[in-house]
Amino acid sequence: MMNKITAFVLLLGTAFSINAQQKPNVIVVLADDIGTGDVSAYRRLHSNKIILETPNLDKIAKKGVLFTNAHAPAALCATSRYGIMTGNGCHQSPLPWGVWSSYAPSAFKPNQLTLGKLMQQAGYHTGFFGKWHLGMSFRDKNNPGKIYKEVRGKKMELGVDISEIVAGGPNYNGFEYSFTLPAGIQDVPYAVYENSKWMPLHKDSKIDVITNEKMAKLNVKLDKDEGYGDSNWDPHHIGPLLVGKGIEFIKKNAKKEKPFFMYYCSQAVHKPHTPCKELDGIKIAGTTPSKHMDMIKELDVQMGMLIKQLKKEGIYENTVFIFTSDNGGLLVDKNTAKSGHKVSSIYRGAKNQPYEGGHRVPFIVSWPKELQSAKINKPVLGLDIMATLAAITNTKILKGQAVDSYNLLPVLKNPKSNDVHSFLMVQGGSGKQGIIIEDDWKLIVDFDKKDKTWKTRTPRALFNLKENIQEKESGNMVNNPKYQEKVKELFDKYNHYRDQKTPTGKHI
Repeated sequence: MMNKITAFVLLLGTAFSINAQQKPNVIVVLADDIGTGDVSAYRRLHSNKIILETPNLDKIAKKGVLFTNAHAPAALCATSRYGIMTGNGCHQSPLPWGVWSSYAPSAFKPNQLTLGKLMQQAGYHTGFFGKWHLGMSFRDKNNPGKIYKEVRGKKMELGVDISEIVAGGPNYNGFEYSFTLPAGIQDVPYAVYENSKWMPLHKDSKIDVITNEKMAKLNVKLDKDEGYGDSNWDPHHIGPLLVGKGIEFIKKNAKKEKPFFMYYCSQAVHKPHTPCKELDGIKIAGTTPSKHMDMIKELDVQMGMLIKQLKKEGIYENTVFIFTSDNGGLLVDKNTAKSGHKVSSIYRGAKNQPYEGGHRVPFIVSWPKELQSAKINKPVLGLDIMATLAAITNTKILKGQAVDSYNLLPVLKNPKSNDVHSFLMVQGGSGKQGIIIEDDWKLIVDFDKKDKTWKTRTPRALFNLKENIQEKESGNMVNNPKYQEKVKELFDKYNHYRDQKTPTGKHI
């Protein structure tokens, strides 16, 4: 009798093991400040003049699904990151315009579903890599029993103990392993954290004050504040360090019973532009017309390294690989502009602006075992990653969570399907704009910055994207008497969904 029971238990265990292995591994890559024109596969949709090739991303795009009408939740970083991590539109956040300091409290509510928590529920080993920028907590240096409170202003924040993240970071939001840059390479603290603890960059590292004067010796100009960091901080080395940790994670988890989920938030291509000299045997720094473009090349090599490791482990075919960006591309520097490289391709504007170039982004999905190569010109959002992963992993999202995330699996399986958003709501940047797009009509709404209830709003622009994809001001019909009904229709709809916080997603 015991032998039969033992045999049954072993058989059951084997069945569970097979089932776990059949679930795909998942890698979501959120690039920093990459526009559609920065990826040559996207630029080729509009021009044969390619200044910078991105061969690794192009290979993923060629064999996967390339969305040509994809949008970030916002035209600016932190707001977008909140949306992608939670599946909620930016307006659902208690801080709808973003969390800009690593020393600010987390943007998430106590029981907030995150990508990490979702994938834990799905039975995955979860790992976070790179830029967080969603708020977190450190101890007060002068009172270790208390949480440090950020000080707004130009004065350096020297009352914070940066040795450990004590709340709000990746390990507190569903990620079992984390290798974290609290604000990427752009702001304090200038340090890296492994599983919430400061990881010294070298044996002689100490916590020090990082100033522009010190960084000038490394040919680096800080993008934001001076303040605490690792005494050996050099952003030229962060990309190689980050991708190396990502590869270690793949190696460690490739053959385990549990599938893995990696959320990889690159340091590239945010300022300061500090390309590494070489990566994976490929020279990077100084090989393109500008440091900005060097960083795009570095990012592409990072993607190639991750894919190479998946293939080496024999798990590439059954890995879902999603690549997108937190917002549109950067307003270009002199050398990038001179080269002819178009970060936003044919679209108007760039990061922090409410035009298409500010929030249109690359969105590529690869899953060789299940998906055929396709180009899909249907509206999708970075928010949709949450519901799509829930569908892929057969995990239920409870009511009230990820309310604006739309399951893209039906359209991924059948590109002719129209099972996508009927309209999109996104945000601009620091100018405080709201955007609604429906049936090729786009309305941009200005918020009155003096009204902190954010109730005072004015229609700013109305474009027909089918006829005026470049959003030329000559085609701005917001004051045209012929289109006032359309302005009112979209304005009323935007106000309703924003104020009522009515869900716009679909999970199944």
